Amino acid sequence: MGERELIEDVAGAPLGRDFFDRPSDVVAPDLLGRVVVHGSVAVRLSEVEAYGGPGQDPASHTYRGRTPRNSVMFGPPGHLYVYFTYGMHFCANLVCMPAGTGAAVLLRAGEVIAGVHTARIRRLPHADGPDLEGLVRRVPDRDLARGPARLTVALGLVREHNGTDCCVGGPIQVHEGRPVPSGQVRTGPRTGVSAGAETPWRFWIDGDPTVSPYRAHVPRRRGRATS
Repeated sequence: MGERELIEDVAGAPLGRDFFDRPSDVVAPDLLGRVVVHGSVAVRLSEVEAYGGPGQDPASHTYRGRTPRNSVMFGPPGHLYVYFTYGMHFCANLVCMPAGTGAAVLLRAGEVIAGVHTARIRRLPHADGPDLEGLVRRVPDRDLARGPARLTVALGLVREHNGTDCCVGGPIQVHEGRPVPSGQVRTGPRTGVSAGAETPWRFWIDGDPTVSPYRAHVPRRRGRATS
């Protein structure tokens, strides 16, 4: 049995495009328990956030319309929208609804269920030498994909993966996994957004240790003018 077959044995069959051709706030909770696979690494999703389309959701990248940066969000459902943020991190989203809508779900956190060693090494890209294995083992399992930046690192997702179709049997796929019963799904405000903060479109698995801590948006303080 090959690597892909072993992962499918654990994660189940890949999801089709119809799964993503729904409103993002409907797809988001249904993604909990699903498994994102890239190469030898598989992550079971435990936390996600939904983002709406132009003029609908002020927290969404598409709120003011299409730009070169967000154009993938306007593409067909089931594509990967990867963007760079804070000058240091990549975040990954799955596009929802028909082409032209501009909605997606941010992948916030999950549990690495395959390729744990590879995910650990990716957390320490500059480490080398005899101490590498010791440093790798210090990263707790629950923290490997706990947060959107860590999740993309664990899966090895970078700018070049922006626009990847996850529904055609390519290198990145979303598998059916084990859907989470509705009674175990919690919802609340999205993390760190300044606009649309009251919209409860963050979804997570209750009690799951890989869920990231909630942080409200904190406005940046400007230096006080002096005379």
